[in-house]
Amino acid sequence: MSRPPLPPFTRETAAQKVRGGEDGWNSRDPVKVSLAYSEDSVWRNRSEFLQGRAAIVEFLTRKWAKEQDYRLIKDLWAFHDNRIAVRFQYEWHDTSGQWHRSYGNEQWEFDEHGLMRRREASINDVVIAEKDRRFHWSAPGPRPADVPGLDDQPF
Repeated sequence: MSRPPLPPFTRETAAQKVRGGEDGWNSRDPVKVSLAYSEDSVWRNRSEFLQGRAAIVEFLTRKWAKEQDYRLIKDLWAFHDNRIAVRFQYEWHDTSGQWHRSYGNEQWEFDEHGLMRRREASINDVVIAEKDRRFHWSAPGPRPADVPGLDDQPF
C-alpha cells in the first residue's frame, strides 16, 4: 500500500502531507485515519504509548468519545527527507459541555510507501469558554479553504 506524497519531501509535498493528515483526523473516522500509518507504527501521544493499527483505532475511538465536536488545524513546522514536524491546535468539549483548546507539536517519520511509522505528540489543554472558540466549521469534515491556518490564529 502506498500513501502519496512519498518521501523525500519538498516544502510542497510536506505541506500536502500535513493537510492530508489534518483532513483525515477531522473526519473523526478511526479506521480511515489508521490507514495513514504503517501496520507496526509506534506512537507516543502525551504519556500514552501504543503500537500498530489496531491500537491506533482503539485509541482514536476512545479519544473522540471523550473529545466531542473535535476540530483540528495542523501546520507544517519543518521537514527533512522522510520526517515532518507539525504544530497544531484543536478545540473540543467534554461530556459536561466544557470547551478546551489543545496545543501541540508532533514529530512524524515515514516509510518509503508514505505511511507514518512513528508519531510523537506533546499536547497541552487549556479550558476555554464557548464564546472563545475559533474553529466553527461544520464537523466532522475538513477545514474549509477560507478558514486560516495557525499563522493567522492567535495563541
